[in-house]
Amino acid sequence: MDVRSQVSMVFHLDKCIGCHTCSIACKNIWTDRKGAEYMWWNNVETKPGTGYPTKWEDQRIYKGGWERTGDGVALKGAGKRRGLTNIFHNPNLPVIDDYYEPFTYKYLDLIESPAGDDQPTARPISMITGEPMDIKMGPNWDDDLSGTPDYARNDPNLEALSPAEREAMFQLERMAFFYLPRICNHCLNPACVASCPSGAIYKRGEDGIVLINQEVCRGWRMCVTACPYKKSYYNWATGKSEKCILCYPRLEAGYAPACMHSCVGRIRYLGVMLYDAERIERVASSPTEDLVENQLGMILDPFDPEVILAAKANGIADSTIHAAQNSPTYKFVKKWKLALPLHPEFRTLPMLFYVPPLLPVMASVKPVDNEQQAEKMHEIAKYWPDNWLYDTSTKDLWGTLDQVRMPLKYMASLFSAGDTEQVKDRLKKLMAVRVHRRHTTVGDIDAEQAQRALFEADLTAELADEIYYLTSLAKFNDRFVIPAAHREQAIEMLEFAGDVKGSTGFGFKSGSATRGS
Repeated sequence: MDVRSQVSMVFHLDKCIGCHTCSIACKNIWTDRKGAEYMWWNNVETKPGTGYPTKWEDQRIYKGGWERTGDGVALKGAGKRRGLTNIFHNPNLPVIDDYYEPFTYKYLDLIESPAGDDQPTARPISMITGEPMDIKMGPNWDDDLSGTPDYARNDPNLEALSPAEREAMFQLERMAFFYLPRICNHCLNPACVASCPSGAIYKRGEDGIVLINQEVCRGWRMCVTACPYKKSYYNWATGKSEKCILCYPRLEAGYAPACMHSCVGRIRYLGVMLYDAERIERVASSPTEDLVENQLGMILDPFDPEVILAAKANGIADSTIHAAQNSPTYKFVKKWKLALPLHPEFRTLPMLFYVPPLLPVMASVKPVDNEQQAEKMHEIAKYWPDNWLYDTSTKDLWGTLDQVRMPLKYMASLFSAGDTEQVKDRLKKLMAVRVHRRHTTVGDIDAEQAQRALFEADLTAELADEIYYLTSLAKFNDRFVIPAAHREQAIEMLEFAGDVKGSTGFGFKSGSATRGS
């Protein structure tokens, strides 16, 4: 058992209000400079939607992530063999139009224009060429289902739904959306690390943060292709690749990352989890249907005496073990089993997890009970064969999870490699907590119904109250459990990495990060 520590994150999507404060905080600190104008290390997307860059989830276009082979996994669009053939011409790289051409406005025209009959305007100017341009899109161009025919309806995750189900999602009575914040996942099996010809990208042994050494980077951009989440960017001014660094200078000083600190909805949680690095290759090459369970199985119990002994033997500090025992991310991911990884089928083993959105309880759905109602609701009936309609009264407000406004198959395409039972299990627990708290605080749900909901979700009243506290009432230090930085150990690991020929970063054995590439 090779126990290592990993700083991990959980995003509670039921609480995200799509305000983009996190994106602006990150932009102001890290990417507000020449060559980084189009970079959004943190961005918030509307789902359904094509995201940023456009259709980043469709690896038939971008060839990111890993794929199973006979003896393990291999990079889809990069690696030693593919990288050599594409090193001077890479057809799988996103182009600036897949992001957007960054722009500003020529505000001086408003001040310096001569007097005339027309109101002067500030023309949009490209921040790359400095020339006037026509704005065609931006980083959140499809916010709140804006441009639905061109964006929301082209969401790659909709392919999991039948044509009737897809069309029903965009009927006014069924229309729903949610926000998906994204940063670098700081994966356990990072494709960007394995793809870099220069060896510039490494994963820190003390906390698992993935970084790009700017002195070593030669701008080959294989990391941009290899990252299936498209969270590695190329700086056209410096000729280097850049990415989210999880605000590690803030973490080392005991502060939360900027995006998390500024989050208005308090949807973000950060903590440490211990995992068994010996299982990485085996889990990454698992059959698709087993990926989620196997990845969660890698995460170890920080209270287990054997895990603690193995962690100490591997150089993990007592303060880190203590942080793992109090980690909010461990509770959401392992103890309560409420959070899931984003697109586990990419096989990078991401360490950013999401609590799927249950969506606001605004209406319930029920079968049409007579032909007259069916005639009135013929538009829905055309796309929804079972003739479901919405009931906006409070009667039967707590419907079944098979009738939620966002189809389970869509959510499963995002968070569980298509396994609807994984998503349904999480939503069932979220619904049980709501029913329990409704009974406790409002009293319009009887005790028997609340108890039955808890039993079916495999929860107790005590666990439900714990989930409610961390979700709704938690203080800052409950949401962000940051271990003390041990700079002296980091220096030792850096010296070790420099002494080992072929080492790929802090704490990694020679060549381990490029296995299967």
